[in-house]
Amino acid sequence: MDLALPVWFEVGSLVVLTLILVADLLLILKRPHIPSTRESTLWVVFYVVLALIFAVLMWIFAGEQPAQEFLLGWLTEYSLSIDNLFVFVLIMTQFSVPRKLQQEVLMVGIIIALVLRGAFIMLGAALIENLSWIFYIFGAWLIYTAIRQALPEKHDEDEKEETAIVRFLRRFIDISDSYDGNKVRTTIDGKRFFTPLLLVFVAIGVTDLIFAVDSIPAIYGLTRSPFIVFTANIFALMGLRQLYFLLGDLLTKLRYLHYGIAFILAFIGVKLFFHALHENELPFINGGHHVEWAPEINNWVSLAVIVVSMTVATIASLISSSREKRRESVEG
Repeated sequence: MDLALPVWFEVGSLVVLTLILVADLLLILKRPHIPSTRESTLWVVFYVVLALIFAVLMWIFAGEQPAQEFLLGWLTEYSLSIDNLFVFVLIMTQFSVPRKLQQEVLMVGIIIALVLRGAFIMLGAALIENLSWIFYIFGAWLIYTAIRQALPEKHDEDEKEETAIVRFLRRFIDISDSYDGNKVRTTIDGKRFFTPLLLVFVAIGVTDLIFAVDSIPAIYGLTRSPFIVFTANIFALMGLRQLYFLLGDLLTKLRYLHYGIAFILAFIGVKLFFHALHENELPFINGGHHVEWAPEINNWVSLAVIVVSMTVATIASLISSSREKRRESVEG
């Protein structure tokens, strides 16, 4: 079902969100620093509250269903974005990015992600509009991604893909051995070089591309509105930079988080299959009718699955980490 949202609401929302992102970017460029835990917490809370306020406004001006779909999309994208952070940690470590520069690097990564996801969202909308059976492909892809996500080798494979591209760039571009502040280009002995910052941006861009391919089909399993898909992505990515600094070492303790994300992706993949069975007539079933036995999974069930999956995965991770710490303390 396509949702008719007021044009003024869509335009006004995108203008306000753009202004917030620009203000955030200018703040980083004007005052590069390592954010404290308190500062990171306040920013994360601010963006979460902002998303909830947006959901309430959408409920008031557009109706209950768009608000539900936005909340579902936002929570799903937020969960997948947290998974992004694990790879970002690998990239920062691999390239020894100075901690003071990491805010800028993450902000550039977020902008790249928004551009890439915007392109995928438009492509997804066009495919859904003209090829309704695409939901079968989206569903199959999400189930495949879920299986891959549950495998421990998944992040290692992503890192190898990034490293291959970085090695390719090093062969054809002169890159200095050290950083020069936040400069992408520097001069050494009269010769111009790119700094390692370029490689970091490329690695993050590749990561964002990989995650866009996974996340956009997932959210189209929850809503058909490109506007809701895009705003859910914006709100999920806003605050991701502060969340990176807030979680810090905690990320390494969330060892079971990828299982929760895998379950969510598999659930949405199955939901897409059921939706496709309702939407598309299958010629070999009852002379070309819709499949009536396929269940319809409502938004509240989807919301419960997403919240419970992430909660269980997080609690299990923290309990396991705590037990391991106590065991090491006893053995030590």
